[in-house]
Amino acid sequence: MAAFEYKGFDKAGAAVAGIVDSDSARGARTKLRKQGVFPTDVWQQKAGKRGAARGKGLNVEIDFSRFFSRVGLKDVSQMTSQLSTLVGAGIPMVEALTALIEQTDHPTLHLVLVEIREKVNEGHTLADAMKEHPRIFSDLFVNMVRAGEQSGALDIVLKRLTEYTESQVKLRGELRSALTYPLLMGAVSFFIVMGLFVGVIPRIKRIFDTFGGSLPLPTKVILTLSDFMVDYWWLIIIVLGGSIFGFVRWTRTPKGRRRWHDWQLRMPVFGRINRLVAVSRFCRTMSTLLDSGVPILTAVTIVKSVVGNDVLTEAIENAGKNIREGESIAKPLKASGQFPPLVTHMIAIGERTGELEPMLGKVADAYDQEVENTVGTLTSLLEPILILTLGGVVVVVALSILLPMLNMSSIVR
Repeated sequence: MAAFEYKGFDKAGAAVAGIVDSDSARGARTKLRKQGVFPTDVWQQKAGKRGAARGKGLNVEIDFSRFFSRVGLKDVSQMTSQLSTLVGAGIPMVEALTALIEQTDHPTLHLVLVEIREKVNEGHTLADAMKEHPRIFSDLFVNMVRAGEQSGALDIVLKRLTEYTESQVKLRGELRSALTYPLLMGAVSFFIVMGLFVGVIPRIKRIFDTFGGSLPLPTKVILTLSDFMVDYWWLIIIVLGGSIFGFVRWTRTPKGRRRWHDWQLRMPVFGRINRLVAVSRFCRTMSTLLDSGVPILTAVTIVKSVVGNDVLTEAIENAGKNIREGESIAKPLKASGQFPPLVTHMIAIGERTGELEPMLGKVADAYDQEVENTVGTLTSLLEPILILTLGGVVVVVALSILLPMLNMSSIVR
């Protein structure tokens, strides 16, 4: 069965639209009529075609909503949890996918599940069907599903995937909520300062010009800076835009990307947070993959693309080479100097005792908690720093304006 989108009218004459499953467009129209819907337009939709155009010539219609219908990690987590429950209850895969399709509200995910069900119905494995949608199902997800299918413990693997995705959603939410207020304060501070220099100071400058006389140095600096912003705002935009464009192009080159990632791990304050997040992601992913039956070499290949940092990726690649040669994974990680001693020590103990998976899980839990505490502390410090910075700028501008006013009699003479 395929997914068909439709537009039409219900029995009351109200316009309706939605998605219906059927073998053909004709079957979709028949099904809609039985439901009391009179379709005016029915067309088959494919999950990978966002913003697809329909019609010909001047009658072309573009569905721009597809550009913004992104499947998030939270949507995948909910779908995985539901699929784990259905598979654990002994429901056949095709029927389980049909149940998911019926209760999925997300339009893009609905279409993806329809295509996955078609592939599974044709004899493909669930992992192979999911692999055709890399924007939604990562290599980590696909390989874990494949391991679950091969071992006959798919419901357990799906449950572990649910726990993993939920932990990632929680970590992202904590980071996002912790940084929202400082970013908002920074944006407000920026616009306040721009309003002072562009809207307020030029008017005060005209008052000073009418009196003549010499002005204090701080006042001259502030007035000159204000004039530059008013007269050459376009140059500021060009320089700023060009700098951002050049920086993005530089970070896309192998050398630039490597140096940028290295600096991300070394920058003051935030470097520690970046390292903690990357290492936690490494440990959590490795633990989940190994615990699901994925071979360690495959797990290392997958996890190196999860950390999101080329410097750490190089260290993980060297660990993979050691594993191929029958050596320890902890030794190259320690030699790289990029992983904290606690991590390499715990990995070494796990390898010796045969409990690498639980050791990695414990490290990930500890680092997730440390990230939460560090971000919370940093947020509590950033708030007063931003307030003091904004207050300092306002005080400097106010004093620069008040100094000549206090000496107004000399300026008049």
